[in-house]
Amino acid sequence: MKHLPMNTLMHICCAPCANRPIDLLRSEGLSVAGFWFNPNIHPYTEYQARKRTLEEYSKEIGMKLIIGGSYDLRTFITNVADNIDGRCAYCYRVRMEETARYAAEHGYTHITTTLLVSPYQDHEGIARAGRALAERYGLTFLYRDFRVGFRQGQAKARELGLY
Repeated sequence: MKHLPMNTLMHICCAPCANRPIDLLRSEGLSVAGFWFNPNIHPYTEYQARKRTLEEYSKEIGMKLIIGGSYDLRTFITNVADNIDGRCAYCYRVRMEETARYAAEHGYTHITTTLLVSPYQDHEGIARAGRALAERYGLTFLYRDFRVGFRQGQAKARELGLY
């Protein structure tokens, strides 16, 4: 495997999904900064609980965390209301675009996402959105099939008491 720069920005949906991908990338020698941007989470109390847990976890593991955007469920719903079946593709695109935009503006060269850990998401759709948006912003999409560590990550999350 070729040596990659140490400036990777990882979109993170929640701490339980993040622990295994972070561990795997760090084991490759990469330094990962986290990026929280999730305007689709509802209700607001769930959004706050996930964000707070990730902030605490980031401190515990010594990972830089950037909080992007704000709670904006109305915009999300407005954009998916006429195409409920396409809501996941829209959500992947919006989250990856905000990650790519921030990364390009702040000197990162690679982006990735914890969404790639879930066996319940459209893995190819996520990768497609990540690649397209990375290219649009002059970045590289760091693809990893994190699903192989999903069960381990969930067990570690329970062990650590992560919400």
